[in-house]
Amino acid sequence: MLTKARKKINIITLGCSKNLVDSEQMAMQLQANDFDVAHEREKVNYDIAIINTCGFIASAKEESIENILHQVELKKKKKIEKVYVTGCLSERYKQDLENEIPDVDAFFGTMELQELLQTMNADYKTKLLGERLLSTPKHYAYLKISEGCNRTCSFCAIPLMRGKHLSKTIETIVEEAKQLVQTGTKEILLIAQELTYYGLDIYKKRSLPDLLEQLTAIQGLKWIRLHYAYPSLFPIDIIQTMAKHDNICKYLDMPLQHASDAVLQRMKRQITLAEMRDLLNKIRSIIPTIILRTTFLIGFPGETDEDIDVLCAFMEEQQFDRVGVFQYSHEENTSAHGYVDDVSESQKQERYERIMNLQQEISTQKNLAKVDQTLCVLIDKKEAGKYIGRTEDDSPEVDNEVIVNSTQKLTIGNFYNVKITKSYDYDLEGVVANSSPVPLF
Repeated sequence: MLTKARKKINIITLGCSKNLVDSEQMAMQLQANDFDVAHEREKVNYDIAIINTCGFIASAKEESIENILHQVELKKKKKIEKVYVTGCLSERYKQDLENEIPDVDAFFGTMELQELLQTMNADYKTKLLGERLLSTPKHYAYLKISEGCNRTCSFCAIPLMRGKHLSKTIETIVEEAKQLVQTGTKEILLIAQELTYYGLDIYKKRSLPDLLEQLTAIQGLKWIRLHYAYPSLFPIDIIQTMAKHDNICKYLDMPLQHASDAVLQRMKRQITLAEMRDLLNKIRSIIPTIILRTTFLIGFPGETDEDIDVLCAFMEEQQFDRVGVFQYSHEENTSAHGYVDDVSESQKQERYERIMNLQQEISTQKNLAKVDQTLCVLIDKKEAGKYIGRTEDDSPEVDNEVIVNSTQKLTIGNFYNVKITKSYDYDLEGVVANSSPVPLF
């Protein structure tokens, strides 16, 4: 008796790591319902496309639309059977999308996984709560500790798409982390729209340090990394907890967005330049070698060349280790939409290039100082005959990499001591000092 072929599903994820976690949970649910699921299949050998979209800024929305239209075209050519769309863009513009792209079989919001599964005649498996089919190499994984955001930044549409802040319980997060470690994960990247707000809704206090204390006790968890911490009213006990534990990376991703007080006020960031300086000084007084990653948003309504001068001076002064830059996108239903979008696209591009060039100079000098040092490197992959890894100073995909030369075979997901022989603007290159993996602790 012939068995019915399993439907093949291709999950395409756009946007941030929080979306990636949602896709991984979706994939596990579908796999448990006997679908053949993969992330980002290279060949068009699948039956159903599910696109998890981003709707944060104009460029992200355009990328999402392009991907939807591409999959719809495959459907029209009968190369695939169905196209489903989920995620932030679908949450925000569902009615418009249904009207403008009717060939999509169904649209779902950010919190409608069960509805998507029902449409595909699949059951929601409650026993799989928190389990995921990873899209990353198994040695690192993102772990979302909360959903949504209660902040009121005037430029941000995230609360419109993700809702109010909602924390997971410490017990749930620790259990998820243990499951990941049991399957080979050595590095967990804690993510949220706003890490420092964690626990306020369910424990009536900021509880990230309490969560970290429990996560550090998990055997086999080598690195814990923190992403997306809001600077206003930052709880300094997070840094004190970080300083106590070897397996919390001395790394903090804190988007500051700007340095001009006038711009910060219009952005509703609830912090001043002087307060940011004080906070950074306090953090560095506890961990002098901490790696600080930040993000700046340029081209905000009313921003002047003088505001950019202030920002550049701040960057020179602080010498941030890692910097990302976004150009402002005028988003409807945000409070900033009431401002006139008066910074031209050419001005935004010029300011973007000025800031990135400055950060390139800073990064080049920081990397040059690491030549001849021996660093502990986690090997992520092998490309073109060379291994690619990261130090504790770097998060995957967004930060620097180390190109590792070795005459002996290295194991992906293991740590090695690497002597740095060459530096570039953003990356390092080196040779394995000892082909035996580093146990860390």
